[in-house]
Amino acid sequence: MTILAARAVRKSYGGREVVAGLDLALARGECFGLLGPNGAGKTTTLRMLLGLVPPGGGDIALLGHPVPREAREARRRVGVVPQADNLDPEFTVRENLLVYGRYFGLAPALLARRIPELLEFAALEARADSRIEELSGGMKRRLVLARALVNDPDLLFLDEPTTGLDPQARHLLWERLRLLLHQGKTILLTTHFMDEAERLCDRLMIIDQGRPIAEGSPRELIARHIEPEVVEVYGEGAGAWLAANGPACCARSELHGETAFCYVHDPGPAMQSLRGAARVRFVHRPANLEDVFLKLTGREMRE
Repeated sequence: MTILAARAVRKSYGGREVVAGLDLALARGECFGLLGPNGAGKTTTLRMLLGLVPPGGGDIALLGHPVPREAREARRRVGVVPQADNLDPEFTVRENLLVYGRYFGLAPALLARRIPELLEFAALEARADSRIEELSGGMKRRLVLARALVNDPDLLFLDEPTTGLDPQARHLLWERLRLLLHQGKTILLTTHFMDEAERLCDRLMIIDQGRPIAEGSPRELIARHIEPEVVEVYGEGAGAWLAANGPACCARSELHGETAFCYVHDPGPAMQSLRGAARVRFVHRPANLEDVFLKLTGREMRE
């Protein structure tokens, strides 16, 4: 069953098209990733899918409801984790969940059962009566996720959910998201962490300048767009090594600062040439989703 569908969706601001004919469809129970550099149109797309801004063209169906015409009805079955924590600092952890549940018109008896379950899910039972300023960044993100689940949604929108978290907090949040997927929830995820997308997403779409440029599972995208293995060469001698050995050793290569990226099908020749090479360090690894992302969108900074 398609839980979210968009066809030929467009949006322009000030004469500039920021989303240019986007098609996507999410099946129930999957995690779908929407990836792209800054300014690619991800957040605008999410806001249109939720019915928060009207599309300039195209059709959107969210949980069977046409959007934006019936967006309010659809959002009753949706949970949202925004980029920034927007918890109410005047309330405790428990009160944030209680007040949010009342926005959905949930009965007091239902909330009395639901809130302890959400606190346990977020590993915040001991912090139920704490003020928001007393929480760490990881605790706040887990509370925002728990709050997004207060209405027991069918679909979750997660907009860069682990930005700013330390590795321990990120891994704990990933564990919670995998649990939700096992429970049959559907997730639409935007993230700048390629390892996060690779771990969580069944399928993903990479967009740039509002246009889709690649779609598939992480494994499919790696196999389709990048050589299977990478030798990264660091240090003052990386450029000289690449000039001397790149044509013979690399199927494709890039030099950025003092790092040479040698993309290969067979790492043997590159590894052999690096043994005893001066002023370099190197690492040999499998290709990953970040390699695909950088190949398709470029390495230049986006502001």
